[in-house]
Amino acid sequence: MLAEVPIVQGGMAVGISMSGLASAVSRQGGIGVIASAGIGLFEPDFFTDNVKANMDGLRKEIRKARNSSQGLLGVNIMVALGHYAEMVATAISENIDIIFAGAGLPLDLPKYLTNGSSTKLAPIVSSARAAHILCKRWTDRFHYLPDAIVVEGPLAGGHLGFSRDQVFSPEYALQKIMPEVVKEVESFEHRFGKHIPVIAAGGIYTGRDIYDFLRLGADGVQMATRFVTTVECDAADKFKQAYIDAKDEDIVLIDSPVGMLGRAIRNAFIDDVNKGEKKPFVCPYHCVKACDFENSPYCIFFTLLSAQKGDFKNGFAFAGANASRATEITTVQALIESLREEYEQACLTSPSSRISAI
Repeated sequence: MLAEVPIVQGGMAVGISMSGLASAVSRQGGIGVIASAGIGLFEPDFFTDNVKANMDGLRKEIRKARNSSQGLLGVNIMVALGHYAEMVATAISENIDIIFAGAGLPLDLPKYLTNGSSTKLAPIVSSARAAHILCKRWTDRFHYLPDAIVVEGPLAGGHLGFSRDQVFSPEYALQKIMPEVVKEVESFEHRFGKHIPVIAAGGIYTGRDIYDFLRLGADGVQMATRFVTTVECDAADKFKQAYIDAKDEDIVLIDSPVGMLGRAIRNAFIDDVNKGEKKPFVCPYHCVKACDFENSPYCIFFTLLSAQKGDFKNGFAFAGANASRATEITTVQALIESLREEYEQACLTSPSSRISAI
């Protein structure tokens, strides 16, 4: 499986990257990704049968994307989800091209593959150590190597696999950890005769950024924040406008109820929570294993759903570190073209290091 454009559109949960955005990216030669977390919230029977709602929602979005694009499509599935196994099985049964699995180590992901399945598997890691553990576990237990590995650095949006200290430490910068992962997987590549593409993610914003990470050894990049301010993004216009209105100081770190650090756009909702205010909610089901829902000040998924619909009185927007750089709404096609132009310009200014064009 080889994408025409080495760009993976990062999965953005609770309705930000659904079939609309994923199929648009896919049509432009990248890998479009549907985020599965919270996907059942859009189904009418969510409160009566949330498991069925999640599976139905995932099937529906995969099929809608397939009807709109013949290109490569993926699904992002959080390991921390309460119905992780069912989500994986559903995506495979729908013949999704690739599953990206993070928010925990997907140590048993290959066991869900069925005979004749064409679905590829790409774990998301934040260190060379994690990449080693996964490769060893998968080869020892399943005789299977990852089909790709996404290395997500601390400048990403949403839930992060880093502590506050690590986010600001040069030792955990993507420019440092990504090459370490490339080096770590080399021994497995040589042993099993299979190349493992490494995809750099977190804070990548321009064509120059793409050039720099390909030059460092990445096979491709993952970009999420950049695709929010597109016409095809599945969020409400008010959600997209929050990115355009955001200033540098509005991009903040938060402590999510699911027990992970997160990055979001600061607003009154976040300020209220920081002051100790609780936002009443009824948990329909324990959707994330690590969520302390009995003591949480708010429900992360209903909060994100409110924001997705443009209701910032009852929610906030997750965003990457560079979200404040957004200035306008564009189309996915125009965005890919501008990234290609920026990349080519980077090649011209560094001709001795020219690499394959995107």
